[in-house]
Amino acid sequence: MSEILAPGSLAGKNVLVTGSSRGVGADTVRYFAEAGARVVINFRNKEARAIKLAEQIRAAGGTAITVGADLTDPASVADMMDTIRAEYGSLDILVLNASGGMESGMAENYALLLNRDAQLNVLESAKSLLGEGSRVVFVTSHQAHFIRQTPTMPEYEPVALSKRAGEDALREQIPALAEAGIGFVVVSGDMIEGTITATLLDRLNPGAIAERREQAGKLYNVAEFAAEVALAAVETVPADNTRLVGDTGSFGSGE
Repeated sequence: MSEILAPGSLAGKNVLVTGSSRGVGADTVRYFAEAGARVVINFRNKEARAIKLAEQIRAAGGTAITVGADLTDPASVADMMDTIRAEYGSLDILVLNASGGMESGMAENYALLLNRDAQLNVLESAKSLLGEGSRVVFVTSHQAHFIRQTPTMPEYEPVALSKRAGEDALREQIPALAEAGIGFVVVSGDMIEGTITATLLDRLNPGAIAERREQAGKLYNVAEFAAEVALAAVETVPADNTRLVGDTGSFGSGE
């Protein structure tokens, strides 16, 4: 037990974490399950990993289902929400963790489609499952959150711009969400050691991660950052709806 969240503190709660078959999403799901939540593990093409994670959670006494969905396909997202409704009835926590845009062979507008349009659609599709007192968490990076003040490496810029566009679009939903009693938090973190994005960036720009680590003094690993995401789902929503994780000294301030 990691005890990031108090054991039993989420008993009876239902949680969906998008892109949770591996990395930050997988560890976030584990923390929720350890706290007693019934979790939904969402994947696009890593079904075997999702099934293995669900089996591990069940073996530890937790409740988990796996639901495959292409978040850029509204029909696929609608099917996922139908499955969640049938299995759990409602959602208490929605973590918008899935992102991308550095994959090879994708359409030119794929980053914007996934990091902005799909995020909005997932939230819209989940609204009928989210009730008063529920929480939505959007996961992003400092490189995206601060892109207007601080340039990032060229290899990451299209993704950073698309994720900031997604964040902006989601923030426009805050008044309506608040009216419905739904809390919203953006969790922004520095480069995370061991993520697929960091690995791809280091391949395209060798030494980039080491350089960032030296600037920041420390980079969070996957488990550490996932803990911050999980806590953002249960702790009081910050006044600016933003939880900054890790060093921000190299970035501009404000929105």
